[in-house]
Amino acid sequence: MSANGGHDATICGWAVDPAAGREGAVEAVVRGGVLERLTWLSGSAADGLGPTGRLILPGLVDMHAHFREPGNEDAETVATGLAAAARGGFTAVALMPNTTPALDDPSVLARVRASAAATGSPVRVLAYGAVTAGRKGETLSAMGELADAGVVGFSDDGASVGSATLMRNALAYAGAFGLPIVDHPEDATQTAGAEASEGYVATVLGLRGWPVAAEAGSVARSIAILADVVRDVPGARLHLTHLSTAASIAHVRAAKAAGLPVTCDVTPHHLAFTDEWVAGSRRWAWEALDAEGRARDPWADGALAAPPFDTSLRVNPPLRPAEDAAACRAALRDGTADAIATDHAPHTAVDKHVEFGWAANGISGIETALSTVLAAVAAGEVPLMRAVALLTSGPAAVLGPRAGLRPGLRLGEPADLVVVDADASWAVSAASLRSKGKNTPLLGRAVPGAVRLVLAGGRVAHAEG
Repeated sequence: MSANGGHDATICGWAVDPAAGREGAVEAVVRGGVLERLTWLSGSAADGLGPTGRLILPGLVDMHAHFREPGNEDAETVATGLAAAARGGFTAVALMPNTTPALDDPSVLARVRASAAATGSPVRVLAYGAVTAGRKGETLSAMGELADAGVVGFSDDGASVGSATLMRNALAYAGAFGLPIVDHPEDATQTAGAEASEGYVATVLGLRGWPVAAEAGSVARSIAILADVVRDVPGARLHLTHLSTAASIAHVRAAKAAGLPVTCDVTPHHLAFTDEWVAGSRRWAWEALDAEGRARDPWADGALAAPPFDTSLRVNPPLRPAEDAAACRAALRDGTADAIATDHAPHTAVDKHVEFGWAANGISGIETALSTVLAAVAAGEVPLMRAVALLTSGPAAVLGPRAGLRPGLRLGEPADLVVVDADASWAVSAASLRSKGKNTPLLGRAVPGAVRLVLAGGRVAHAEG
């Protein structure tokens, strides 16, 4: 620690900087919290420094997280959420507005900011405003006031904007402010009472099916509305969050090819887990495909290693078959997906330790996101540079310039960087998680990639080992 409070460090490792389009062995020197020097090494100086060793990454950006405050502090607070974010390697987090009260007024945003400031954490907190008042889907929120107060976009996450007229007006207003609408695609008329993705696994387990069409149809509708709005409001932007099906991905791919301003993200759990985990499987999604790319039968090939109906696996949208997870990973590789977002959704034991169909939706995932993605990288599912881009420059680009994010290893600026021991694994346990939410199916499992140091704005946000 230097006299001015900034961090001092000299770090050697394998740097991956999507903003610069470069990766390789480096020696990074931080003085007073500022990235003073970044020396790219070669020859003998680079010996032992490779992409499977110590990684030096820009600070990660999570564009979709729930910290529950105000209103449900038993599940998470801004303080515990920021501690969890830092442990996961994130230096900036955008919070969803489904708090109590909903973040539909600047006064609620002020409360969230005050809570963040009180923690002293250097992790940056951003927030979305609600699209509709109280997230009730009846009238638009005070979008202009929220934009002036500094929200980074608008969302009714947890529910789709059901009214086409409201969605049309929301896209137009948000576009005038230069902000995106972040839509949760779900046709609630098709998902009422649904418990798991419709198909083989749900049928065998006796769970009510959640159809693909409920998501894909909503995606198609929102894209069609955007196509109309953008003719009059060129600044309109639509972001579709936590996509989980091949059909939804196909709609976005076609919309991008047509030049529409649409983006999307995928969660780590929809990339790496499948619906067979609800039956008790614990193999990664890429291990659940046969040679022809079809989902294998977990009952026939001995994949069931845990009891069924683990409620930490009840999520919205639900975990899908392996073919859909493969489509999501393909979307990462080909640029259809713009970001990986955690959808960190901590819950209390009271809300999760119930019958599967009654459990609250969500995985506490901000601390395990990077490890899950690194598992996909190690399996050859996503290139390392692309994976890091999806966790840094990708979400920053979706949020846009008003968010003020410039992730990268930038000389002469306060360091935002993460040091990860890619060779090391760490044990996920209730004790090891900083989040109040322990609802993750990775409990008891060793996962790759131990975060050793996180600098945010030149200050230490997390350090261990």
